[in-house]
Amino acid sequence: MDKNDIFLFVKKYFVDTFEIPEKKIDLQSSLFDDLELDSIDALDMVGMLEAEMNIETNEKELKTIITVQDVVDYIIRKTSNQNNTNLNSQVTV
Repeated sequence: MDKNDIFLFVKKYFVDTFEIPEKKIDLQSSLFDDLELDSIDALDMVGMLEAEMNIETNEKELKTIITVQDVVDYIIRKTSNQNNTNLNSQVTV
């Protein structure tokens, strides 16, 4: 998945789960101010990341997620780390 695919995935998730109008969602949208999510919604999002993207979340890192861009970057970073870990575990000498 490239960055645009991840953005579209996240956008669809917000539209389908929280019924946020699609036009309200862009990379700069604040999760809590612009999209009006609350802490329960944030927990739902974390559950989705863990289930759908197979990402192990870290509470400290999650506190830095404020915008849709932050969500996209977090997914890219975590899936990139997973891919590197998977590649490293497959290397034999």
